[in-house]
Amino acid sequence: MRKFTFALALMGSTAITAPAFAESHLPIVEEPLELTIHMHWARAQGYGPGGDTSKIYPVEEVAREKTNIHLIDQTSGRNSTDQSEAMNLLLATGNLPDIVGGAKVQQPVNEYGPQGAFVPLNDLVEEHAPNIKAWFDEHPDIWNAIAAFDGNVYYIPYLPDGKYARAWFVRQDWLDALGLEQPDNVDELYDVLVAFRDQDPNGNGEKDEIPFFVRDWEEVLRLLTLWDARSTGADVYHQFYLKDGEVAHPYAQEAYRDGLANIAKWYEEGLIDAEVFTRGSSARDYLLGENLGGMTHDWFASTSGYNIALADKVEGFNFIPFLPPKSVSGVRIEENRRIPMKPDGWAITFANEHPVETIKYFDFWFSEEGALLANFGVEGKTWDMVDGEPIYKDEVLNSGQPVNSQMYLEGAQVYRGYPQDYRYEWQWTRESAREGIELYDTEDLLVEQFLGVAFNEEEQAVYDKYYPSIVTYMLERQQAWILGSGDIKEDWDDYVETLNKMGLQEVLEVMNSAYARQYS
Repeated sequence: MRKFTFALALMGSTAITAPAFAESHLPIVEEPLELTIHMHWARAQGYGPGGDTSKIYPVEEVAREKTNIHLIDQTSGRNSTDQSEAMNLLLATGNLPDIVGGAKVQQPVNEYGPQGAFVPLNDLVEEHAPNIKAWFDEHPDIWNAIAAFDGNVYYIPYLPDGKYARAWFVRQDWLDALGLEQPDNVDELYDVLVAFRDQDPNGNGEKDEIPFFVRDWEEVLRLLTLWDARSTGADVYHQFYLKDGEVAHPYAQEAYRDGLANIAKWYEEGLIDAEVFTRGSSARDYLLGENLGGMTHDWFASTSGYNIALADKVEGFNFIPFLPPKSVSGVRIEENRRIPMKPDGWAITFANEHPVETIKYFDFWFSEEGALLANFGVEGKTWDMVDGEPIYKDEVLNSGQPVNSQMYLEGAQVYRGYPQDYRYEWQWTRESAREGIELYDTEDLLVEQFLGVAFNEEEQAVYDKYYPSIVTYMLERQQAWILGSGDIKEDWDDYVETLNKMGLQEVLEVMNSAYARQYS
């Protein structure tokens, strides 16, 4: 990839000369100002509805009216759905637009920002972005988390809202049919799964039930928490986590050894879906629709919808959240939660001749008016303000299409840098999921998240040299042990020795060095 060495002194001096604006000081410029943007994310490869850049998002139209800033698409890699591939292509050309946004921008922006490819935002935010500044003044830990190794912030992230993401769900109708209570701990959970396997809770006279299933195979690893181990430290799988204030990897801990040994045992006994690694995203639809699945760990909002979707197909169907079972030591946690910041968002490139106006534009999306637009779409079109609350119109909530999918086409919930508003999701969350969220709120379930680190060049080199092969080896052994190829307890010493030979300790050293620098 091309190295950037452009000087930013002129931009820095320009950025502090223009006056700061208040939230209500719109438009940002008197005459329309066009800024080019690379916007690449899972839902769209280009800045337009569904990636169709010949059309303009309704949200963009309103933002143009309010700010007089017009975003013009200049997205690279539009023929690929891989965000990292698109970003690499963009950086390789060196022909950067004014704004780079979308998914997974943090790592490349923080790597190439210090080299001059992107503008440091610290002074720009301090002088010209009062809404962004106010948000991060209340969340200084997030400001630290998004900073690059040189201490500068180079991107404004997409900031999710809400606490819980996934939950434990159980077929309450199956429990009722067998006269069982919801499992409160790991031993009771085991007994329930055995009963689901052996006692014909679906009543068809066949032993065809799948006691525990998942859509994403990695979710089976949530069972590790039942033996006081961890599967990840963030809202993505297989990540480092914080243990006693230091960065560690969950797959190199003795608790992991014991937990995975039990998962392998449950798999061998038929308590876990035999096709857990191959069934894929259709598992929930198929196993619930065919009255075969008994328990899972999945998203609150979407999973709760099956009680309505299957009401006419499966008599008495009742799939509801329940509290995470207590571990062998009596600890009850929910490992998965919404991360407070994403590696998604947007940044200002060195090619941008209007950094002050651009940061003011970024700031608009943190104002009350801009945040409502970013979250709910255009007022009067998709929502109305009712008693001070943004309420979706009935035609949005009852269209038969997921609300988030509708918002993506409106230009709302796009991966620009903005603070998400959980009120957007709460409105289309089923009552059973709402009750589950309230249930989860009755206990202190959530665990600390590892928000990541920003490497300097030397640390990045160590990480790149060792870690890709290490995590590949970890996952290969993990799946093999679950499937019964080898015994993790017998193989453990050799496994740890192999990890160390592959450079795990060197990786942990740079991880902790970067962590201490970033969060001290």
